[in-house]
Amino acid sequence: MKQKYIVYILQSKLDNKFYVGFTNNLKKRLIEHNSGKVKSTKSRRPLDLVYAEVCYNKSDALHREKYLKSSYGKRFIRNRLKNYLTG
Repeated sequence: MKQKYIVYILQSKLDNKFYVGFTNNLKKRLIEHNSGKVKSTKSRRPLDLVYAEVCYNKSDALHREKYLKSSYGKRFIRNRLKNYLTG
């Protein structure tokens, strides 16, 4: 079976900001984020997983991550998560 990659979005409970990343082991990566092992999110803990999608190769995951970090991607995130964000 081919390796799958997960593109994910975390939201900081501290400042409500988003973090976008990708991994091939989501459970392990979430533990790393919330235990302070990831420099870019260490000061923004705790973090909640608010969105994830599967990509079937690393290249697609990398492109999707880059898109979600762009202005168009940020708009997609706001639209996709608007019900979650408004409670």
